Amino acid sequence: MRGGRMSGNIPHHATLVLTTTPDGAPSDAITRAAALLHAGGLVAFPTETVYGLGADATNPLAVQRIFTAKERPSSDPLIVHLPDAAQLADVAAEIPPVALALAQRFWPGPLTLIVPRGASIPAIVAAGGDSIGVRVPAHPVARALLRAAGVPVAAPSANRFMHTSPTTAAHVLADLEGRIDCVLDGGPCAIGIESTVLDLMTDPPRLLRPGGVTLEALRELLPTVRGPSPDTTEAAEATGEAGMERMMRAPGQMARHYAPHTPFIVFAGPGPATLAALAAEAHAALARGARVGALLPDEEAAALAYLPIQMARLGPRADLATITRRLYAALRTLDAAGLDVILAHTFEREGLGLALEDRLRRAAGGTLRPVRGV
Repeated sequence: MRGGRMSGNIPHHATLVLTTTPDGAPSDAITRAAALLHAGGLVAFPTETVYGLGADATNPLAVQRIFTAKERPSSDPLIVHLPDAAQLADVAAEIPPVALALAQRFWPGPLTLIVPRGASIPAIVAAGGDSIGVRVPAHPVARALLRAAGVPVAAPSANRFMHTSPTTAAHVLADLEGRIDCVLDGGPCAIGIESTVLDLMTDPPRLLRPGGVTLEALRELLPTVRGPSPDTTEAAEATGEAGMERMMRAPGQMARHYAPHTPFIVFAGPGPATLAALAAEAHAALARGARVGALLPDEEAAALAYLPIQMARLGPRADLATITRRLYAALRTLDAAGLDVILAHTFEREGLGLALEDRLRRAAGGTLRPVRGV
């Protein structure tokens, strides 16, 4: 820790970077990172979704340091990470029967379940509420760290609050260098966006945040799962009582989240009309002397190669898994390029496209630019 102090204040020391192999093999780096967690420290570590910023979930002073380092409001709850599903009983006051079926199907993996909070987890983890989000990550380094730590670990994404989530150790350092004790570098994240959040405190269960486990996959096991309304965004609903309840139960519910510093315009839906609208916006911005960037699938980036804009190619149009994995890194690259505006569009509202729409809309401040004819 290089002499850093464990307190509620932002640390004033260099962040220790420990490198380990992505396979989670036993290493001195994992042992040292686990010791820091035991001492009340903050450790950023890779998961299959994004890098998380971990603290001992049973230690309220350590958890408070997460909120301080991220400049995150205490009203935004954290997710508790476990090495194995068998430990769910250690953190939940009650385990709904459906939770066991979901855990068997999707854990370890990118699914967070909202369950009643157990007495071992302090209220600060849950924004003062009676429920907590729990998941078992699939990344070998995350699971090795959790096993070595021997405690449940509360971990939001390892970035400044509302900024684009990190998918590499370098992204973590760009946001939190000097604010946290350690980064455990296990390479880039495989999925690239945050976990799916499913609320089991309601009947039927409700999808609060789409992610790596798709709504279609959930409905194969639970046909009654409620998804986001196709004509009313979660951001708009968040102004009502039901929206405020969801914000207390799960992270990622604010209208603006995952956002770059650069103004970001996202057009609603895919297709030729959307690409034409995006190109027209780029022409107009260039005519004003603006520096323009765009996040686009490979084929669309090639079609607009004649424009003097900075392009971030996300991957083949039909490969939403690759596009998802590259999204945040590409957005961070454009955000650091000194641009005046970044342009993008959403994808079909199915499969990973639903999660992409959620992240892009929130990164754009909660609104999408409509396209005539779409």
